[in-house]
Amino acid sequence: MATGLIALLDDVAAIAKLAASSLDDVAAQTIKASTKAAGVVIDDTAVTPRYVVGLSPARELPIIGKIALGSLKNKLIFLLPLCLLLGYFAPWLIMPLLMLGGIYLCFEGTEKLHEAVFGHHGEQDATEADGTDASQIEREKVSGAIRTDFILSAEIMALTLAGVSESGFYTQAAVLAGVGIFITVAVYGVVALIVKADDIGLAMAKSGSAAVRGFGKLLVRGVPVFLQLLAGIGTAAMLWVGGSIIVHGLAELGFHAPEHMIEHVAEQAVAVVRVLPSVVGWLATSLQQAVLGLVIGAAAVVVFNLIKPALVRMGYAHG
Repeated sequence: MATGLIALLDDVAAIAKLAASSLDDVAAQTIKASTKAAGVVIDDTAVTPRYVVGLSPARELPIIGKIALGSLKNKLIFLLPLCLLLGYFAPWLIMPLLMLGGIYLCFEGTEKLHEAVFGHHGEQDATEADGTDASQIEREKVSGAIRTDFILSAEIMALTLAGVSESGFYTQAAVLAGVGIFITVAVYGVVALIVKADDIGLAMAKSGSAAVRGFGKLLVRGVPVFLQLLAGIGTAAMLWVGGSIIVHGLAELGFHAPEHMIEHVAEQAVAVVRVLPSVVGWLATSLQQAVLGLVIGAAAVVVFNLIKPALVRMGYAHG
């Protein structure tokens, strides 16, 4: 009896060690996958604040909370099972789907750039003209942010899946879930801090030492400018990420010419500048991908405008 109990305890200890080892492996792979997706995470952080610029300060955090919740749903409810199913049954389909998402990012980035350059009727004017209330505008902004997040989240989850493709099914699921939760908390925590920095600065400007008050006033003056700058970076990020997804997708499908051309131009830029080669190479590559994204986005806008009347009639778009 005692021998059997000892054997049972040994088995339990072995299972516990195995579980601990598996958890360590999942944690390590989660951190590694999150690092690989860092570029997309930065873009996600830059894109999101533009959805709350110009809205009531009292609604900023609730809107970010809604977008974060939508982002978690995107990653855990939709993308996680989809990635596992596609990875098992149809891995060849992942890249074409990502490329479609890349075209959408190029489309949205091009529209935002057009609005920034040529101007557009502000949302307040639109509200007065068609009777749309503030809650409707908020719902539209949240919906638009979640749609954009879905594409960026898909890229993050696809990169994660590629990094753990040799692992078992349960490890893949655990790492995908871990990355999804970790990145969502990190991105929207930073976004919340950015958009509320001016309120923090206002509180600092009203109390504390002279240095604290001075820093608070600097925040109050600087944050609106920074948010506008970040909105521009977010638009550029859409074009860059969209173009990057399409270039890498074409290379994976066997069309290497765009990727080789971009690499060649980046190498030439590095050879000419000869200062900070890594930075110059990255800038040259990203600029070319953004230009390609702009071209693709412009084509997508033309196609959308051609089919928009039919979509309006079917109820899939607003007039």
